Amino acid sequence: QVQLVESGGGLVQPGGSLRLSCAASGKIYNIVAVGWYRQVPGQQREFLAARTSGGGTNYAGSVMDRFTINIDNAEKAGYLQINDLRPEDTAVYFCNVNVRKYPGRPSQEYWGQGIQVTVSS
Repeated sequence: QVQLVESGGGLVQPGGSLRLSCAASGKIYNIVAVGWYRQVPGQQREFLAARTSGGGTNYAGSVMDRFTINIDNAEKAGYLQINDLRPEDTAVYFCNVNVRKYPGRPSQEYWGQGIQVTVSS
């Protein structure tokens, strides 16, 4: 089984920055791709960014100027750097990771448990 643990969230003032981490553990050969989403109560989960281990990236237009996604396969982790935080960024942030457990085998998708980010003065 694969476990994902998110960290780096919390309370931050408007204009501040955060770096969210998503650490993967368990049977992992490599991380194929990482995605980040967020959800506000009563709303649908919103796609933010995705990155493949090959370096391809995709960002939601609303955040591409402030968010940066990265993968560190050596650390088995994904990251989301968020700059110039705004109150409307307040949400629960989720990582989504596609991992390959064995060479040449199909990848499998896992979700983190979510981490709260609150932007307020």
